[in-house]
Amino acid sequence: MKISEEVKQELESIYQRFFHDEKVQRMKVIAMHRGCNCFIHSFRVARRAIKNALRHKSVNLKNILIASILHDYYLYDWRVDRARKKHHTANHPKIAIENASKDFEIGEEVKAIIDSHMWPMNFKIFPKTKEARITGMADTMVATREVLTSIAHKKKRLDNYYKEIEFLFDK
Repeated sequence: MKISEEVKQELESIYQRFFHDEKVQRMKVIAMHRGCNCFIHSFRVARRAIKNALRHKSVNLKNILIASILHDYYLYDWRVDRARKKHHTANHPKIAIENASKDFEIGEEVKAIIDSHMWPMNFKIFPKTKEARITGMADTMVATREVLTSIAHKKKRLDNYYKEIEFLFDK
């Protein structure tokens, strides 16, 4: 799908607004896959989801972008919080929706995308839209790469990771 410069700028503006938002910045202290943090992970998912979405016709890029950024907006470390550890995989999408709804105006489609992003690990909530499938696949791709990358490598490249995700579209 070709997008106009105007749409590209609108998406970049949304991305930048979330990237610099103080509430979203809290995701930097939430540990993710083997030494990565939730902030880096979520913005890498957003970049991957938009790249994948541009291969499709007629998808809502704005909803994909917002849902990708907020899909893991649960704001707790499940490795430390023993009460949440057991059911984190199944429950964190609902908690992310709850937190995102408090802090931002998000629509029902964005909520549905976030809710189903863990499919097939959470097989009860199937992604019903193309946008949800694109976001879930992007999350799986990014998470797999993060899990397979060593912690030592990530520590060396941490500054580079922030530079890589600074903009939605490569400059």
